[in-house]
Amino acid sequence: MIQIFSAFEHSTHLELAISYLEKNGINKEKIFAVPLTNRKTERRMFDSMHNADGISLISTGAALGTALAVIGASIGFKLNWGPIYWGLIGAASGFFLGFLINFFYYKVIKKHQRLLRGKNLEVILIIECEEQQGDTVEEILWHHLALGTARVLSQS
Repeated sequence: MIQIFSAFEHSTHLELAISYLEKNGINKEKIFAVPLTNRKTERRMFDSMHNADGISLISTGAALGTALAVIGASIGFKLNWGPIYWGLIGAASGFFLGFLINFFYYKVIKKHQRLLRGKNLEVILIIECEEQQGDTVEEILWHHLALGTARVLSQS
């Protein structure tokens, strides 16, 4: 006996895969579906030392800060405070502007896109079958748009 694990989005493809497995001789008692729940809390915007999600809020700020520092220093030769002060003012304002752009983008626009797409729950499907049925079961799962599959030899 083997167990085949697969992941699906909660859709009609999952229902079709289950009914097709039953038509091909897999008992209902050998099919187990576990829906995963969505995250209830909002993702944190600021990373800690031990947790990072790969989204950088300061990259655009650093680029804009550099650009505005160069522009501020160039224009600063003609202004009263001189190029150093205007370069620092340009760097600070560019960094702050870039940070605000990224913060607005990830907090408002990306959240709105996520809400429009809807929350697709994923379902883990576990099928227990004989080894000779394994290839057929995996073929059925792939045909019905499984996100991934894995085989495990059962101890029973």
